[in-house]
Amino acid sequence: MEAWVVWMVIAAVLGVAELMSLTLSLGLLAVAALAAGVVGALGLPVAAQVGVFAAASVAGLVVVRPVATRHIRQPPMLRSGTAALVGREALTLTEVTRLAGRVRIGGEEWTARPFDPDIVIPEGAMVDVLAIEGATALVYPRE
Repeated sequence: MEAWVVWMVIAAVLGVAELMSLTLSLGLLAVAALAAGVVGALGLPVAAQVGVFAAASVAGLVVVRPVATRHIRQPPMLRSGTAALVGREALTLTEVTRLAGRVRIGGEEWTARPFDPDIVIPEGAMVDVLAIEGATALVYPRE
């Protein structure tokens, strides 16, 4: 069997292994094996094929993988749904206690309770939304 065919088989095996592990490492090694297979198909000697594999592997693992993992781990740029309400300012429409209360957050009325269950927030006070639990805003009075 010719060397370039062996490189292609190695690339296929590494590609399938990457699909199972999702680490990005094996996929980059598969690309390096593919590059070595192309060099072998062009008729270059095995030493050149190994050199291309080594260079492509190092380039992939040292340069490409850190950039790719950084992009994958970034949080979404836009918060949506209830997550977008956390940190916003609200106005209490009724007295807010641990049992009941209503606030207006950006034009919408929400049920509310104080984040600290021991405090009572009077009607008309400005509060910060610290969390959303279900359909209830957990709020804390502004200083």
